[in-house]
Amino acid sequence: MNLTELNRIATAMVAPGKGILAADESSGTIKKRFDAIGVESTEANRRDYREMLFRSTEAMSQYISGVILYDETIWQNAADGTPLVKLIESSGAIPGIKVDEGTQALPMCPGELVTVGLDKLAERLKKYYERGARFAKWRAVIDIGSGIPSMTAISVNAHALARYAALCQAAQIVPIVEPEVLMDGDHDIDRCYEVTQRVLNKTFQELRVQRVALEGMVLKPNMAISGKKCAKQASVEEVAEKTIRLLKACVPAAVPGIAFLSGGQSDEEATAHLNAMHKLGPLPWGLTFSYGRALQAAPQKAWSGKAENVAAGQAAFSHRARMNGLASKGEWQSSLEQKAA
Repeated sequence: MNLTELNRIATAMVAPGKGILAADESSGTIKKRFDAIGVESTEANRRDYREMLFRSTEAMSQYISGVILYDETIWQNAADGTPLVKLIESSGAIPGIKVDEGTQALPMCPGELVTVGLDKLAERLKKYYERGARFAKWRAVIDIGSGIPSMTAISVNAHALARYAALCQAAQIVPIVEPEVLMDGDHDIDRCYEVTQRVLNKTFQELRVQRVALEGMVLKPNMAISGKKCAKQASVEEVAEKTIRLLKACVPAAVPGIAFLSGGQSDEEATAHLNAMHKLGPLPWGLTFSYGRALQAAPQKAWSGKAENVAAGQAAFSHRARMNGLASKGEWQSSLEQKAA
């Protein structure tokens, strides 16, 4: 393992003003997105859509540091035969790959899930590295509800995250460690804070046990935020303050950076929260975004599967990427959104 190189890549992934595009939607998820805009989810349409994003020169070169790909996408070529990973590399961004294989019900723990995909992961990582991937992603899902999460679910998922991270580093691939506490419930921000604290503490405990080099990884957590169904939604300022307090308590300074998931927040909410956190600096690690839907909802709608709308889709993507790039430096303001409307 070359830790110097892993650290270089991890640091580049969270460079100021740039963030990570999560374009790793599973076939089922991208179908839902395409259904919403009236586009059939064929391999060709999925390729055309992602090629549109990766050819968005302004967004990719100025505001995107890396792209998380799905297994199908990393092997695809653009319409002109250029491998999609080469489009990403030529823009200056780093190709990455989602390596988990989804979730299964966790035995003896009703309503809870465990992420799977460790079997033969070492062999898959070698092939992904040869294709150009220099980082990977594994997502653990922790739900909040009546009597959950259990310590069993937290422990099992943290253990799997750490095993995955160790395998990645052995393959000279930077692991994005993603323990996501879902925001789907009716819990308040303090309940989210408490659960996320337990999850992060257990995750870092497991990472140390399994000898993962913290200097060669990126953390992708949820923010401390109110559940979607909670009657009292926390303000932007409260989300920022509590999230930073939480991360300072749980995340060692050795970690080069933290790239937030959006977790179902609206485009502007995700941007405003990230921006507000940078007002609370200085911070011990890089702090940026690794958004999927919050970067892609607007370009998907603008594109709508039509070749004549590619430029409009790219413009929408560039706008969202720029807004989040500014937020990752604490330079965003809502008036910039109004000007673009």
